[in-house]
Amino acid sequence: MTKTTKNIIELKDVHKSYYLANGEEVPVLRGVDATIGLHEFVAIMGESGGGKSTLMNIIGCLHPLESGQYFLENEDIGEVRDDFTLSFIRNRKMGFIFQQFNLIAKLTALKNVALPGFYAGMHRSKREDKAAQLLETVGLGDRLDHKPSELSGGQQQRVSIARALMNDPEIILADEPTGALDSVTGKEILQLFLDFKKRGKTVIVVTHDPKVADYADRIIFMKDGKVLDHNYKLTKA
Repeated sequence: MTKTTKNIIELKDVHKSYYLANGEEVPVLRGVDATIGLHEFVAIMGESGGGKSTLMNIIGCLHPLESGQYFLENEDIGEVRDDFTLSFIRNRKMGFIFQQFNLIAKLTALKNVALPGFYAGMHRSKREDKAAQLLETVGLGDRLDHKPSELSGGQQQRVSIARALMNDPEIILADEPTGALDSVTGKEILQLFLDFKKRGKTVIVVTHDPKVADYADRIIFMKDGKVLDHNYKLTKA
């Protein structure tokens, strides 16, 4: 099924539960409706346990949804359940950035960034050239041969951002991307997100921090597994 829309993502009545070892069902998403516009910068906010990260995982094709519809670039992928197909979609459409940088300690910045290109079958020289260009873009052109232990927290996050861009994703998903950083470095990272939006990327950030959400075009507010507000307004002090 296809549909015509300017939204890159549209979710309709999405449900997702997890199950305890005793078989007890724990509902997490309870009929989520949401849209993300093409080239939009959206923040997802809400209380802990409200379903923000689970929604991010659904959008990022890390987990299948249980029921409902998920339109990605006009195609309904809501019925996709197998890991191979989800991985195929994810590796070609999505770039992920997390609070914990998840860099491989033994690899240099260059090789960490180039890794997604390896899995995508990109030739070594091409992927390393591209990795070097991306590190230059995030201000680390002079740190190509440094390992994570030789980099500051902010520099490690920049490496993870460059890695997320390796396969030229259309959608960047970030889960608390500034949570481990000081305020100055956090602002620099958020400025990078604004730059990526200007270059035609769609940016989705899960955050509890109003200062982070304030950078977004729009805030989606969640509570108890539902979207309460699609255009939430922060209260200014």
